[in-house]
Amino acid sequence: MAMQKTVSRAGYEKLQEEREYLVTVRRKEVAQKLKEARSFGDLSENAEYDEAKNEQAILESKINELELLIANAIVVEDDEISTDEIGVGSIIKIKDLELNEIENLQIVGTTESDPKNGKISDESPIGKAALRKKVGDVFEVEAPAGILKFEVLEISR
Repeated sequence: MAMQKTVSRAGYEKLQEEREYLVTVRRKEVAQKLKEARSFGDLSENAEYDEAKNEQAILESKINELELLIANAIVVEDDEISTDEIGVGSIIKIKDLELNEIENLQIVGTTESDPKNGKISDESPIGKAALRKKVGDVFEVEAPAGILKFEVLEISR
């Protein structure tokens, strides 16, 4: 049973684009590699053929994974994102109470996670702890460095 994942509309479209690219472009490229490798003769000692077969298996596995994600995605439309409490899609401003630092983050589904660009997964420690919090709430996150405390300053979409 595949897990349902929550994704934004943009994240969902990105999954579909990636699947489309793999199916239309990469499949042809890999099939061409296989065809060329076959032309080198004896398949039992043909490293190119083995490599192309392996690449094909990885590609098909990735396509299956994307198709499962797409089929089980729960798409959150932009206008459904609450500004009252934190959920997937929320853009939040939180304050680290110990360091007195303010961070702007967006809570996204795991497939869209990009911490360097401030997009954290709803399954990450901070993302999970922030879910369903409201402005003014303080929440704690257990991190390797100890307990971190954050205050929710703002929620937008």
